[in-house]
Amino acid sequence: MDEPVRKLKTTITQSLIALMTVLAIVGTLFCSNALAAEAPDSTTVQPETTPESAGVMKFGLLAAAVAFGLGAIGAGFAISHVGAAAMGAVAEKPQIAGQALIFVALAEGIVVFGFITALMILGKL
Repeated sequence: MDEPVRKLKTTITQSLIALMTVLAIVGTLFCSNALAAEAPDSTTVQPETTPESAGVMKFGLLAAAVAFGLGAIGAGFAISHVGAAAMGAVAEKPQIAGQALIFVALAEGIVVFGFITALMILGKL
């Protein structure tokens, strides 16, 4: 194996180990309260969920997931095509780099619309 390839694999492995270590530490520190059991309190009011409201909530959550998921997939598809074309154009004419960046940002705006739509759907539940 070539020296640069081995060096790259070592660097990637070390980065992944460092990332997992940081995630484990952060998860341990900040999520420990989520697993703590709370004593049942008589003042806590649990909302009643009827089968009808559960069905409505199920479809609402599904609609929010589809809105955000399709927005993210569409944005990824658009950015991949627009970004490739923009970088090709910038390679030929570097003066249009600002305009190319605007087109990439417009394609990324699709995900924002999906996110806002999902939040609006979740706000109605």
